[in-house]
Amino acid sequence: MGIPADDVVLIQLGSGSNDPTVVTVNCPDKSGLGCDLCRIILEFGLHITRADFQTDGKWCYIVFWVVQRSNSLRLDWDSLKNRLLIVSPPCLAPLYYDHKLNGSTAAPSVYLLKFCCVDRKGLLHDITEVITELEFTIQRLKVMTTPDEKVVDLFFITDGRELLHTKERRDNTCRYLCDVFKEYCISCELQLAGPECENQRTFSSLPMAVAEELFSCELSEKESCTQALVTAITPPKKAIVTVDNLLSPAHTLLQIQCVDQKGLFYDILRTSKDLNIQVAYGRFSSSIKGYRNMDLLIRQTDGKKIVDPKLLANTCSRLKEEMLHPLRVIITNRGPDTELLVANPVELCGKGRPRVFYDVTLSLKKLGICIFSAEIGRHSTQDRQWEVYRFLLDENCDIPLSSGQARNQIVDRIRRTLMGW
Repeated sequence: MGIPADDVVLIQLGSGSNDPTVVTVNCPDKSGLGCDLCRIILEFGLHITRADFQTDGKWCYIVFWVVQRSNSLRLDWDSLKNRLLIVSPPCLAPLYYDHKLNGSTAAPSVYLLKFCCVDRKGLLHDITEVITELEFTIQRLKVMTTPDEKVVDLFFITDGRELLHTKERRDNTCRYLCDVFKEYCISCELQLAGPECENQRTFSSLPMAVAEELFSCELSEKESCTQALVTAITPPKKAIVTVDNLLSPAHTLLQIQCVDQKGLFYDILRTSKDLNIQVAYGRFSSSIKGYRNMDLLIRQTDGKKIVDPKLLANTCSRLKEEMLHPLRVIITNRGPDTELLVANPVELCGKGRPRVFYDVTLSLKKLGICIFSAEIGRHSTQDRQWEVYRFLLDENCDIPLSSGQARNQIVDRIRRTLMGW
């Protein structure tokens, strides 16, 4: 028994350019399914304006109303549908799939893209834009600028389409990059990554003082300095979580209100997934005056509502933190150089928030700030793992990087781009 695969994911395009597209997923349930679907939607550069989510623990029905935030990237709706189908449990064999969930799926193969080219302003973002358009995810990165104004970019990537094992996909990728960058391109190579990929996994040189500043829960005090610059555009930041254990005999009701931002639904479902909380019903309302309201009926994995005061307090506190500070951005000094650091929380499954590197490089390009070198790695704190992006900024730009006010403006611009404000 089941439903045809073509009916598992339905995409109904909006009738007008300003109308949202409706994405419907109707399939057997699995732990963290909503989070996985939201991550893919975010990866395609789509913004969820509304959402309805319901499940009985065996079957789920989810509806997303989505809009495209930017037209700079081509959007392949058929590819989006296929990607959503991949993470949705098969409908024709739900019992087998439930059993299979107890195991772990194999991690995707990592490939090394080595791209050498002549340097120019905005180059790193332009390369990232092509990589994103091709549905690759940058897992690790090493960018180096040589004294003769050439750049060696090492991208450790995975393929959302899972086709990089084919020679055709690899050849087409290199050919496309060479066609886009023409005379700037010197060489392009793409092959299966070797042991060197594992050497990129952690930072051993992140200074303790920098790590404390980057991962501190007190970041909200610093954010208020830059937030004051844009209060006329963005509402004051707040997150309210109200708990009701009387409405439902089987579920705990969470009523959430917070500032609207990019990836909000993903951040909430990611947090619920990591805390091992099941969402039986969720409604994500349209934005009103810059704020979002959400109702969630949740329960523990044993099917019971959450009544332990400590567990409830921890759940609410973690949700508030992820809504207020899903990403961390600071500028500091690395010796005589100026360094930008961006921290992105990693899910327990090992995946980070999509398009962070794309958004940061876009912000720097618009500000006219050149990147001397860049790298991506992992850093573990007491309670979680983070994906950390480190950029050494070129001092030869129009913005005085030594100025505290200029640094605040850079951090604010990057954070606003990441949050979609």
